[in-house]
Amino acid sequence: MPVTDNEIRERYLDRAIRELNLLSREIQACERCPRGSLMPVLGSGHPQADIMMVKYAPMPSEIEEGVAFYGRSGAALMKSLRRLQIDPLAVYGTLFVKCPVTDTSLADPHCIARVAEEIAIVSPKILVVMGGDALDAVNELALPLASELAEIEGEVQVLTPQLAALLVPNIDAALDEEQAKRAFWNAFRALGDWYAALPPY
Repeated sequence: MPVTDNEIRERYLDRAIRELNLLSREIQACERCPRGSLMPVLGSGHPQADIMMVKYAPMPSEIEEGVAFYGRSGAALMKSLRRLQIDPLAVYGTLFVKCPVTDTSLADPHCIARVAEEIAIVSPKILVVMGGDALDAVNELALPLASELAEIEGEVQVLTPQLAALLVPNIDAALDEEQAKRAFWNAFRALGDWYAALPPY
């Protein structure tokens, strides 16, 4: 009996869930960064999301819960996604610096590079890069066939033949000041146009 498309999709999803769970356990067991007794902040969202959002480092609310984009930034993003008519289930969010270190320069480069593993597992169609530090980290990942991203906010760029990228301001810096909010929204809304143009499959 032939395998159906739904069964194939379910198998890919099961594999992605298993691989993300394994990666999470490896990150939790990692002792490369001086985080003491605090747990790392893990990525969250759909294991096969079309959209992957990445920031550089966690905020206190994310450290407290151990989940990327938990708290005010996550609430603001959910509101922005709804405004753009993007299904939140199509999104996965993560951080480069997963360990709550007192100084992000103490984060081990090997740990920061784990975002490349997350990208490979989730296989998103677009990477939303939040802020200049995250942009530098993406360009240092050396993804296969990757082009260097330019520091141009609000414009969809080609990162690899299978992966687009959109640079926006860091959401954490855009929560309290009106001009910063506008700058974030002006860049982020390009994601809505990109999402609307996705083929329906």
